[in-house]
Amino acid sequence: MVKTAWVTDSTAYLDDELQNHPDLYTIPLTVLLDGVEYSDGVDLTSNELFGRLKELKSPPLTSQPSIGSFQSLYEQLSNEYDEIVTILVSGKLSGTVSSSKQAASLVDIPVTIFDSHILTYPMSVLIKKGMELIGTGHSIDSMIEKLEHLRDTCETYVLVGSLEQLHRGGRMTGLQFFLGSMLQVKPIISIEAGALRVKEKVRGEKRAKEKIFDYFRLAYEQNQFKEVYLLYGLHDEQAKTWQLELQSDYPEVKIISCPLGAVIGVHAGENTIGISWFNGLK
Repeated sequence: MVKTAWVTDSTAYLDDELQNHPDLYTIPLTVLLDGVEYSDGVDLTSNELFGRLKELKSPPLTSQPSIGSFQSLYEQLSNEYDEIVTILVSGKLSGTVSSSKQAASLVDIPVTIFDSHILTYPMSVLIKKGMELIGTGHSIDSMIEKLEHLRDTCETYVLVGSLEQLHRGGRMTGLQFFLGSMLQVKPIISIEAGALRVKEKVRGEKRAKEKIFDYFRLAYEQNQFKEVYLLYGLHDEQAKTWQLELQSDYPEVKIISCPLGAVIGVHAGENTIGISWFNGLK
C-alpha cells in the first residue's frame, strides 16, 4: 500500500484533528521584526506579534520558507513514505509554492504540490478533503482534480483591521491612508484565484459588514453549502458577534471561527475579520 506524507505551511490553521495527524508536517514561514527572524507558530505567536507591532522601529516583514528547508523535510520523509502531497498558501500571496517546487526537483521521492489559492482554515479544509480522497482510494491525479474544483468554488471577503499597518508595510500610499482614515473608508478585500482584490470601498464598518453578509446570503441561496469560516486577527469579539447573527439566520450552517495567525497579522492588523466558504462543499 502506498504511504503518503502531507505537508503544509504555517499559514494553515490546524485544528485538533490535523495537529494530531501522524502524517502531516508543517513548514513555518518567517517573520522579521526589527532585524530579528522568528519562525511563525514556533517561536512567535499571534498574540506576541500583535503585542510588539506598535513598538517596532521598522515595518515588520515576512518571507517564505527556504528551498533548503523544504528539501531537508522532503529528504527526511523519503525514508518513511512513498509519496508527498504538499498543500500551500496561495502562490500569489507568498513565494512558498515556488520554494517547494524548486525543492521537489532536487529530491527522489515524488512530490505533488497544490496551490490552495487561499490561507488559514479554508486551506486546512482542502488538506482534509485531500486526505479523505486518498484514503478512499482516489489516485493523486483524481484527488488533485477534485481539489481544484472545490478550491475554485471558494469565496472570501475580508475587512482589513489596520489601514496604518498596510501603510507601514508599503501597501498603501500616504494619501490613500490619510483619506481612508479621515473618511472612515473600509475596503472590502476579496481573494479571487489566489490574489487580493478590492471588491468594494464602503463608508463605515457597519455598512461594510452588511455588504459582506449580502454576499453570503446570495451565495447560500444559490449553493446551500454546509459550513462557513470566520477568520479574525487578535480579537474574537467581533467574530463572535458575526457568528451569533449568522447562526440565528442560518442554524443549519456549521460556523467555524479561527485566528488568522502571525504572518497574516503582519499585513492585516489585529482587528481584521473575514469570512470564507466553499460553494462546492455541500
